[in-house]
Amino acid sequence: MDTRTGHTTFGALWNGEFVRLALMGTAALFTFTGLGNAYIPYDFVAIIATLLGGIPVYEETIRSLRHKRITMEVTMTIAIVASLIIRAFTAAVIIAFFVLLAEYIEEYAVDRARNTVFQLEKAAPRTALVRRGNTEVEVGVDTLSPGDIVIVRHGDRIPVDGTVVTGDSFVNQSMITGESIPAEKHPGDNVYAGSVNDSGLVEVRAEKIGTETVFGKIIKLVEEAEQKKAPIQRISDKLATWLVEFAIGFAFLTLLATQNSVSAISVVVVAGSCGVAAGTPLAIVAIMGKAAKKGVIVKGGSYIEELTRIDTAVIDKTGTLTLGKPEVIKVEALDGYSEGQVLALAAAAEKHSNHPIAQAIVQKAGEMQIAPIVHSTYKVVPGMGIISEHDGQQILVGNPRLMKDNGIDVSKNILSQSVKGATTVLVAHDHSICGVISLADKVRQESKKAITDLKRMGIRTVMLTGDNEAVSKMVADTVGVDEVYAQLLPHDKVTKIEELVAKGRHVAMVGDGINDAPALARANVGIGMGAGTDVAIEEADVVLMTNDLEKIANVIRMSRQGYRAIMENFYGTIGVDGIGVILAFMGLLNPLLAATIHTASELVFIVNSARLMR
Repeated sequence: MDTRTGHTTFGALWNGEFVRLALMGTAALFTFTGLGNAYIPYDFVAIIATLLGGIPVYEETIRSLRHKRITMEVTMTIAIVASLIIRAFTAAVIIAFFVLLAEYIEEYAVDRARNTVFQLEKAAPRTALVRRGNTEVEVGVDTLSPGDIVIVRHGDRIPVDGTVVTGDSFVNQSMITGESIPAEKHPGDNVYAGSVNDSGLVEVRAEKIGTETVFGKIIKLVEEAEQKKAPIQRISDKLATWLVEFAIGFAFLTLLATQNSVSAISVVVVAGSCGVAAGTPLAIVAIMGKAAKKGVIVKGGSYIEELTRIDTAVIDKTGTLTLGKPEVIKVEALDGYSEGQVLALAAAAEKHSNHPIAQAIVQKAGEMQIAPIVHSTYKVVPGMGIISEHDGQQILVGNPRLMKDNGIDVSKNILSQSVKGATTVLVAHDHSICGVISLADKVRQESKKAITDLKRMGIRTVMLTGDNEAVSKMVADTVGVDEVYAQLLPHDKVTKIEELVAKGRHVAMVGDGINDAPALARANVGIGMGAGTDVAIEEADVVLMTNDLEKIANVIRMSRQGYRAIMENFYGTIGVDGIGVILAFMGLLNPLLAATIHTASELVFIVNSARLMR
């Protein structure tokens, strides 16, 4: 296969080409050992086998010459024709056989590396069981519409992105998120197409179908990513071309200097470039496929290469290092009130608000089974809090400014009751403060280990956030981040990343793909989190299908392994070719031995890249 064009030369692995390879091997063995020479001349067998068996090589040579390219197939054709001219028939048939064998193994390895897309496409549901009125009808997935109620039985694959309407189940989402443990699903929970219903029966309201689902977008992204060449691939293509041109030129020099056509042919045969031409894209595709299986989508080989250079990880706080969902960590009751009374008053004021802080207070009251209080009036004061009324008495829940604007005294002693570094909410009843509620955004369980892993890899960690400095410092200390920059607006984050890049740092920006979109775009690599949200998929260069930060270190580590394998192939190919042409020039290699060295080295480099699939 011409790996620079992606043109498949040999078709499916187990069709007639396998038979061709077997016959070529038999002919090569026959001519090499001289078996049956008394009945059938081995040179006749060698000529026929070389001309017919090598047809795929000759076809690729013609294509290359038409496009004015000098490829490995061109040099091998020259070597085969030259071997036939000097009547080295055994060498000709064995060279052709080895070329076919190497190409066959190369195609097999590349197909294995690209198996991720095949497995994804194979897993895509083709039909769905839909409730239409009082009947259940099985229809094609492409005929579904948003709003349809899809019935998913035990063991079935969910065909749409949607919301569970009825039923409880455990759903295996590993094809989407890379999570090995099934997720528990109840009415109101979201489910993804391509995931498997491991238990029970659920009904799902369809919201996205086909290519619009997260699963469909993953397939499209992986397919597109495999078509994008990384800079290192373009370098490997140039090196492969240079090696081929060098081999041809040095062969003519050898012929002029030694007047030995066998040595000149040996030079052409031994100088192989397939180690880099095949090994480089194979390594990149293997890494992208391996990452996809773990729930990480890399949008192209260029980002694999860029990930190897990352020395600074810039990470957003809210929703990235933390859950983005505040929770009550302390309730301090004052002026004779109890903790329950303070929470009851705060929950009464906040229960109709959608603000995360309000929801956290209401949730805490519910957990403590505090009876709800009904307010008679309700007013939101933007940026400050809420004013409500109960039994003719005013309830205020908010920050110190809200209290002061309403004539309520806030002393330093009251503010000192809050947990240091936490968000403080004051509760006032009947014109005096009765309690202080401290809230904090919960740090993700895996954040500390993820930061530790990055630092062990020599990557400096920086946290950028719009939150206040005290809260930010507390989170940074908890997870072990090296630097903290707080109270930043979105454009401030972009400025900070530009400063780091200007200093020569290679920056990966990690965010949720929504508010951090400008920063994600400015970094060398943007890594989006968000369990497959549309914005994360569209904006980032690398997408984590779950909010597991540990996958960042994993994908960087895999990228470094791939790059290391590519460089090993680079230097190995140059070394083998250099030694080989010198030996051939000195007359120490014949075409047969040169073909053996060429093929053996190529297989070693292909296997070196293929091992990344493990």
